[in-house]
This record gives sequence, C-alpha cells and structure tokens, in this order.
Amino acid sequence: MSTHDQHRSGRTAPRPWRARLLAALGASALLLASGTVAPSASAEDGAGTRTGGGGGGDKVLTVAVAQSVDSLSPFLAVRLVSTSIHRLMYEYLTNYDAKDNHVIPGLATEWKASPDKLTWTYTIRSDSKWSDGEQATAEDAAWTFNKMMTDPGAATANGSFVGNFAEVTAPSETQLVIRLKKPQATMTALDVPIVPKHVWEKVDDFSEFNNDKDFPVVGNGPFVLTDYKPDSYVRLKANKDFWRGAPNFDELVFRYYKDQDAAVAALRKGEVSFVAGSPSLTPAQADSLKGEENIRVNDAPGRRFYALATNPGARAKDGTEFGDGDPSLLDLRVRNALFMAVDRKAIVDKVFQGYAVEGAGYIPPRFPSYFFEPSGGQELAHDPGRAAQLLDEAGYRTNADGKRLGKDGKPLNYRVLCHATDPNDKAVGKYLQEWWGELGISITLDCLDNVTDPWLAGEYDLAFDGWSVNPDPDFVLSMHTCDALPATPKDTGATDNFICDKEYDELYARQLAEYDAGKRAGIVKQLESRLYDTGYMNVMAYPNAVEAYRTDQIESITTMPSAAGNIYGQDGYWSWWSAMPADSGDSSGGSSSAGTVIGIAAGVVVLAGLAVLFAVRRRATADDRE
Repeated sequence: MSTHDQHRSGRTAPRPWRARLLAALGASALLLASGTVAPSASAEDGAGTRTGGGGGGDKVLTVAVAQSVDSLSPFLAVRLVSTSIHRLMYEYLTNYDAKDNHVIPGLATEWKASPDKLTWTYTIRSDSKWSDGEQATAEDAAWTFNKMMTDPGAATANGSFVGNFAEVTAPSETQLVIRLKKPQATMTALDVPIVPKHVWEKVDDFSEFNNDKDFPVVGNGPFVLTDYKPDSYVRLKANKDFWRGAPNFDELVFRYYKDQDAAVAALRKGEVSFVAGSPSLTPAQADSLKGEENIRVNDAPGRRFYALATNPGARAKDGTEFGDGDPSLLDLRVRNALFMAVDRKAIVDKVFQGYAVEGAGYIPPRFPSYFFEPSGGQELAHDPGRAAQLLDEAGYRTNADGKRLGKDGKPLNYRVLCHATDPNDKAVGKYLQEWWGELGISITLDCLDNVTDPWLAGEYDLAFDGWSVNPDPDFVLSMHTCDALPATPKDTGATDNFICDKEYDELYARQLAEYDAGKRAGIVKQLESRLYDTGYMNVMAYPNAVEAYRTDQIESITTMPSAAGNIYGQDGYWSWWSAMPADSGDSSGGSSSAGTVIGIAAGVVVLAGLAVLFAVRRRATADDRE
C-alpha cells in the first residue's frame, strides 16, 4: 500500500539539498544513444522479440520493475506500477506537458467554468476511439464519474476527486458537464482514467473486479493491454490508432523482479531495456552501472517522499476501532522522541549515499510552490538527548537493564513494517534498531512481500511509507482526511494510515476550494505544518529518481520534466510513448518525439484566474500513488 504506487516557513540559511537540487535541475534531458534492437525471449516470460501478432520484427521495450501489480482495475489500483500502466491504457480528461508539467488537453480538448465556478464544461475530442473501434464520448466520462459517485467499490482508489461532485451529465457526445457542490481547484487535475461505458457497465462488483481475465482489454490510450501473469509480467501492444500518434515500439512489457539485483543483471545482459528499481536503483547498483557500455543512468530530483508512518489507532468511519497498534504511540511526545532520534543526514549519506535530500515536509522540493520547511522552534531536529527526556516526561522510563518500559511494565518493542523488495527499508531499519536501542526501545523489522494486508488491518506499530506526489498535491493530502477512512473495519478506505484530525480536515477543505494559486499554496503549507506537528507522518528523505536503460535498445526517451526528470512513473505516458528504438534510423522521433509533446497545449481554453495556478503546478515523484 505504501509503495503504491504518494508533510514551512522558509529559512534564509542554505541547506545541502538545495545545491544538489539546483545542480540536478541544470542537467539536460536524456536523449540520444545508439545500438541494436532488443534480444529475443520466449513469449512465456512476457518479453523480447516475438514472431506472433505484429510479425517477426516486432520491437519490444521491456521494463524491469520491483513492484507487483495490485489491480488492473483503475477503480482499485493504487500502486505506482499499476497506475503507470493505467495511464498507458486509458485517457484522462487532461494531461501534463512533459516539458514543465503544465496542464494540456487529454480526452478533453478545452474546458471552461461558470462565473461562480460551480459548473465546469469540457469539450470531448471526436478523434479518440476505443480499441474495439467504438467512439470515445462524453457519455463514457460521465458514466465513469457517476459510477464513482454512486458505488463505493468504484471509489476505492480515486473517490476523493468526485466527493464534491453534485451532478455529471453528457448533453452530447462531445460535451461533458460537471456541477459542483462548492468550488474545487482540482478541476483540471482530475487524475481519473476514463473507461468505456459499454464494457464496464457489465461489471457486477467493482470492489472485486480486477480487469485481468479478458484480453485484449479495451482502452483508448497509447497502448492496449494484451496479456498479464500475476507477479510475472504485463504485456501491452502499441495502439496504432491512438489519436496523438502511435508509439514507436510495437510492444511494451513490464517484467516483475522480486530481486532487484537480478533485474540489474538482466539489464547488463540485455534481457531488459530499462530498470526502475523499487522504485529507484540503490546507490551501489547505480554506481556499478555508470560507465558501462550501452547503459545510461538517469539520476534526477524525485517526486517521492520516504517516511515513517506511525499507527494512530486504526478506526473506521463508523467509529469502530481495530488493529493492534502500540498504545504508547498515541502520545505525541513518544512520536516526536522517536523521530528526534532519527539522523536524517546519516540516512541520506549512508543509505542513499547522496542520491536523496533530507526530508522535511510532506511534499518534495521538486514542487517548490508547495514545499514546506518547519520553523526553528517547530523542527524536530536530530537530538537523542531531548528524545530521551521526552520519553521520561511521557512516563516511559528505563529499568535497571536500560530497557524502556510501557505502561504495562513490559519493555517497548515496536513492529516496523518494511517492504522485502526494498533494500533501503532494511538498511534504514538497522539504523533505527541502533538509534532507538540507545533510547531503550527495541524494534522488530517485519519485512514482507505484501505489506498491504497487515497495513489495512491496522496490525503494525510503524511502517516505511512512500508516495509519488502529483503536480497538484490534492490526492496525497486527501489520504489523511477523516473521509478517507474505511466505512467499516471490513471495508477498504482511501486512507494511508488512518489519520483523522479535524483541524487538518478544515485546512484541506479550504485549499480544495481556493482558486488563487498563491493563497492555495499557503494553505497547503499549513496542511503540511499540521501533519508535521501531529507526528504521525515523519518524512526522512526525498529519494532521487535513479534508473537506467540500454542505449543499444532505446535511442531516445523523454524525461519529465524535460530539464531533469524521471522516466518511470511519469504523470503521463510520454516516456514509453516517445521512446525510439535504437535501430529505427529516425533520431528525430517522428510523430511521437519529445518535440511533439512540448507545446502540445495550443488552443487550450483556461480560465484567466487559473493561469497562475497551472503555471506553478509540477508533478513530482504516484502514488500515484502513483
């Protein structure tokens, strides 16, 4: 859940991450390399050059990922790999320009709001077809949103986007009208895949349907899902009729590797074209690949945060408490003490080895408009001595053996959920054992392939957490509202770790209704400040996007943003859609080149009052949660 696929007043003193960020932002986009095509592999393992379907010379781009698919239903999926695949399968109303993340047309060619901003009208393009040949219309979009508004199962992943919708209609095939209960500043950032009504209206239970049985799956994006094997691979075929132009690779395969070192080895041998890591390469892996023939490493400011989430006492909207989080963590002094014992600089230097910047607020510095830093008196700086004092003040004192005792007289031992596929979790976990051990607190690292089940059940004390932040931060902020809690303990909510705080909710509602870019950014920072002060989410670092690809298989590929950005997990489909095979003989990129992406927004109708807001929005590290 936490890998899904996603928390100040400014200071005048410089910080080390600023210099690294500026240096990274000054780097140019990854572009040209040369070589040969991808090697052959069997159809059973989902990769390589195949002889079926598109013919004997199909060009296949194989991406090694260290995260398995949680669901291929866009109504359920939250992991980064899954939401990235959905961006390739389905169009959204709007998209984000690859150059600088500003809003551009997607399924909608233009949009406008009424003077009171309560009614939004979108013009749906007439040149988008579903892969089964039927026309994509406004009715598909209206049906998608109405299903999310009326069916809790369909609202599992993206329900926060429609919670303020009063009515959605389609007066014609090319006109979509959304009426709101109150103003909503995210109306050009509705990151919801639009699905074909004529296919999905046959689904009985949206909470159970995973969209992974009948192939090919009908979509209207640049790629069509043609095959899937759980915990093995996802295969997609280029949509030759995609309205923006067909991709340059005939097929795109996401191949799952539980062992990230094995994925890197596969890249070296040419068995895969690209490796993303989980979601990034480790410093050792990245360093080992630099300088190797036909391999290029992309190291850019990331759009993710890396945090410790504390169980605040799992509960449902109906008030039922569940789970078994340690009650000592309900004390703010204990939560603050644990974080003050964490040396964030050591994590950046020793674990990430410089491929990250120190954590502060909830939104990474890649999004400067929303980036928050705590004030001097607010900051939970590294201070083990003060941490021990806080624990003493809270009544958790040490015994003769130096063990910190709980209120039940037993030594404190926290269970920390970690991802078995993420080496960083294990490395940081060892430091936590040392740092918290000095406070008299022991921990048990619970490293699992599937952390989702115990997480949703509230059966953890702390957990390693991380999300990909969107250019518009609303989604990751919405996960900590009371409304995101599950309806009952048996249900699945949109919450990250069961936070429910009325002051936070009030601030969230204010930012959602604020159209002025500067004012909204200020409220978002207040939200982050509140999240920081409650101590349930402690951001340790902002990892860089560190990934690698073979230049003898991929001649060119688009990063996002283009100056210094990521390839995997973009807020759009630009990387895989624009990727040029190394033997194509067309270094210009043809109709699908990065140059086509830039400037694609001509003719967009945007309210003048929103222009500044769109200009400062930048998509960072998914979750989606992505």
